[in-house]
Amino acid sequence: MSDGMQNTEAAEKSAPSTDQAGDRLKALEAESDIAADYLEELLDIADLDGDIDMDIDGDRAAVSIVGADLTDLVGENGKVLEALQELTRLAVYRETGERSRLMLDVSNYRANRKAELEQVGLKAVEEVKASGAAVKLGPMTPFERKVVHDVVAAAGLTSESEGEEPRRRVVVQPA
Repeated sequence: MSDGMQNTEAAEKSAPSTDQAGDRLKALEAESDIAADYLEELLDIADLDGDIDMDIDGDRAAVSIVGADLTDLVGENGKVLEALQELTRLAVYRETGERSRLMLDVSNYRANRKAELEQVGLKAVEEVKASGAAVKLGPMTPFERKVVHDVVAAAGLTSESEGEEPRRRVVVQPA
């Protein structure tokens, strides 16, 4: 067999097939359905009104609860939301046997927080570019740190996380 044929066969074996992509999409949709059922039951138990929206965001399932007054499901600085997300991920794991990266939002808290964090990240980038010195930001959750890391990378700088939970923070480095 020629080297060209071997390389083609190797590339075909390593490239994800459309069947695999379709299977992954079905798995994410199943995660969303399981999460939605779990959250609907929770809303019923808590006697809260809310609608469940499901989506696929990149390579993860995304579920949102929207409704009247759901601030108790968000909690101070999103702490209840973080706990609820972990419980929902556990419910998905119980049903599928697979670890979930599902993202949960309540009353657009995460969406709004993401917009705020993008501004924090841009401000830190500007400060680092102007001063040439690293900038340490305040403690953040993993979700919040990822948002800032993405903004910093898009601006052409580097960042790293330092410290231990719950005081882990982003440090933006000069180029």
